[in-house]
Amino acid sequence: MLVAISIRLRELAALALIIALVALCFALPPFYADEPETEPVSAQAEGGRPLLIIDAGHGGEDGGAVTASGVPESGINLAIAEKLSALCGLFGVERIMTRESQELDYPDTAVTTAQRKSADQKARVELINAQENAVLVSIHQNFYPDARPFGCQVLYGKVEGSRELGELAHGMLTEALCPSSRRVAAPISEDIYLMRAAKCRAVLVECGFLSNEAEAALLQTEGYQLKISALLLSAWLQYADTPDEGVL
Repeated sequence: MLVAISIRLRELAALALIIALVALCFALPPFYADEPETEPVSAQAEGGRPLLIIDAGHGGEDGGAVTASGVPESGINLAIAEKLSALCGLFGVERIMTRESQELDYPDTAVTTAQRKSADQKARVELINAQENAVLVSIHQNFYPDARPFGCQVLYGKVEGSRELGELAHGMLTEALCPSSRRVAAPISEDIYLMRAAKCRAVLVECGFLSNEAEAALLQTEGYQLKISALLLSAWLQYADTPDEGVL
């Protein structure tokens, strides 16, 4: 019993350190200020650790779900993705993002909103599938007609190794943020094009319900976004350094 408590305290201390470091990071000038604005078409992580692809769901004309006060999911997703990317920079984790802005560039041939959404998704899939030894983490928010549901859930893709990351991330998020939730990590629907078309290991993180007023308010705060990012990084570091998981 004492051993279990000691281990748990060490885990909490490590998480607290991560959060403190990220808070410091955001108080300083961006560490990526001199880096090019665009990412290379193809990248590969060093040392055998897989490359993390951070996908901020939706964006551009596709705002995703919307809170009762009219705040779109896309901005919340991007805020969490940016914090996760900043954390990765502090810990030397190789990563790329599928988008870094609320604005997206669409091809001239895409004239309707539906065509632009489709073009964006295809461009993300092309970027994802161009990477070697990559793992996709797609960040989203949930919504339900009933305002009562709350809590996070991680859904995983069909490529071998996705389930392990999904269960690990879901367990950490649930224990820290919504311990009363009975949801479990689960396979994602084939209807989600990005997850179906991605050829790498992939998980989709539903951080919370925008249909729940209290949770929607939390999801818009810097502190809660930072907690989610820190927990995702913790799950990633554990997963990437696990034999037979981190390296294909």
